[in-house]
Amino acid sequence: MREWTCAAISEGRHRLRLLKAAVFLACLAPLAALFARGLGVGGATLGANPVEFVLHALGKWGLNFLLLTLAVSPLRAIIGRAWPLGFRRMLGLFAFFYATLHLLCWLVLDQGLYLQGIAADIAKRPFITIGVLAYLLLVPLAVTSTDRMLRRLGRRWKTLHRLVYAVVLLGVWHYYWLVKADVREPLFYLAMTLLLLGWRVRTRLRRTCP
Repeated sequence: MREWTCAAISEGRHRLRLLKAAVFLACLAPLAALFARGLGVGGATLGANPVEFVLHALGKWGLNFLLLTLAVSPLRAIIGRAWPLGFRRMLGLFAFFYATLHLLCWLVLDQGLYLQGIAADIAKRPFITIGVLAYLLLVPLAVTSTDRMLRRLGRRWKTLHRLVYAVVLLGVWHYYWLVKADVREPLFYLAMTLLLLGWRVRTRLRRTCP
């Protein structure tokens, strides 16, 4: 019986590792798709303004991964299994990865690393100010995502990582002000964000109320 249990645990861990590898590759798929478009694979292109296309695509995927990160806990509650929690760190780091690429695309390809122009845009264009603020709040979450930092910070780690709620709201706000005309997609992101945050508020109220 003990040998059978150990074998089942080992097989479960092996399947989880394979699933993590598959999810990791899936998380890289948006970037691979952008490269394919840039190379004209299948006749696809980056459009009339390639820099803008790439910039927006990277930013949107950063926001997508933030929402996927927030969706992990509700998924765990729905299926009654803890294994989705094993993917939360990976999804959060991919959110940071795509947000970083989004920022670098703006700094290098859009602004040409012209520091005066960058500073002027941050100061004068509110959607850029909010976007930079969201990224700055995301940095400490990525830096402290390791097991070592979790042990080092203790209870403060969970408090710090609640900044993700502010980050995703700022990210949606950044997207909303960027779009200007057709705001349906940013509003959809806002609805998903409020749904995921509302679930957390409801869960916390259930735990505190007798």
